[in-house]
Amino acid sequence: MRKVYYNPIRKLTLILLVLGACLPAAQQAASQQPSSLKTTSLESHEGMTITARPWTDPALYKEKFPKKSPFAAGIAAVQVAFRNDSDDSMKINLERIRLNVSLSEEDHQSLYSLTSEQAADVITHPGAKNVTIKRLPIPLGGPKIGRDKKWMEVEKSLNDAGVQASVVAPHSTVQGLLYFDLRSQFDLLNAARLYVPEIVAIEKNRGLMYFEIDLSRSAER
Repeated sequence: MRKVYYNPIRKLTLILLVLGACLPAAQQAASQQPSSLKTTSLESHEGMTITARPWTDPALYKEKFPKKSPFAAGIAAVQVAFRNDSDDSMKINLERIRLNVSLSEEDHQSLYSLTSEQAADVITHPGAKNVTIKRLPIPLGGPKIGRDKKWMEVEKSLNDAGVQASVVAPHSTVQGLLYFDLRSQFDLLNAARLYVPEIVAIEKNRGLMYFEIDLSRSAER
């Protein structure tokens, strides 16, 4: 009968090989999870969760808008996602969403998000803005701006990347970009809050409490 000899060195070698193969995957998972959590600010209540991530890296804009970057025109994009975990459809009044910024300790202002048309005007005709005005928000009105083929291409890219729907079906998510003209004062995002004041549960005809998301918690700076 053949004897089988126990080889502790061989067993130890096999254990080390297995651990060596698993360690990179574990390190990758560990590094990805905190990054995902840190780069997004969120608020959740009454079945709705809103996440917001301000884009402050020019590379993000270049990837999404290779020809005309909103960032180069002084516009900040905020990536938002509206997740509805309830059994009721939720309607979001996108036109009332504001970015609350602090110009100083005494001066706090609110910026409404730009439509894709308004953002395209700023991007394609930067000279149409009154550059002598240093303060926010942007004055309403202004000169009429021509809208040629180049403008239409810019507007389409902005619209395609924006929030596509104002109604979020039960157990689904709507996401996209919101645009705010910061006139290149991107440091205002360090203490900005995204204010979402009007969301209605459609079937129950009931308004939700407002959302105010602290963007300073985002790690992308």
